[in-house]
Amino acid sequence: MICLGLVNQQLFCLDMVQYTLAQSPEIILTVPGKDSAKAREKAMDQLMELMEAGNLPTELEEGFGAQQLIEVKEASIDTGSAEDAITQAVQVLSNLATLKLKVQDSRAEALEIRKAVDVLFSDQSVTEEEITRLKEGFKVLKNFAQANMRYQEARTKAEQARQVLDQALKSPEK
Repeated sequence: MICLGLVNQQLFCLDMVQYTLAQSPEIILTVPGKDSAKAREKAMDQLMELMEAGNLPTELEEGFGAQQLIEVKEASIDTGSAEDAITQAVQVLSNLATLKLKVQDSRAEALEIRKAVDVLFSDQSVTEEEITRLKEGFKVLKNFAQANMRYQEARTKAEQARQVLDQALKSPEK
């Protein structure tokens, strides 16, 4: 659980789980929720993004799976301080910004592929080349859809993070 601070006299906390790799313990993958198959899949998505961007300092073994991720259990830390809440809020907003760019960058291509999917449901004949292009586009479509879902989830959490920052930026009333 990550606490972002006080909002309207109430402590605002998010359930978050962190994972790492035995080969690279310095890599921390943080996802919303508690340890579950779904959370591990989200962490695997983050891991794949790191690999694709060339930011993973180690090679993973063939067949590496979500069950091999190691859950990071943090020692009790004083997360109630205002500085920690502000830092967490900024991290949540930074994540939102990154996801927004990713969604924007892939939206046009994904929507083109989505339109092409309709040909599968029509009586119109298609070439093998069109089907091959469509199959190749499914990965783009899947990545966009997943990024869009993560963006929507992050946006909800970022609303509360924005409130934490707004509260911290308020000038003291005289």
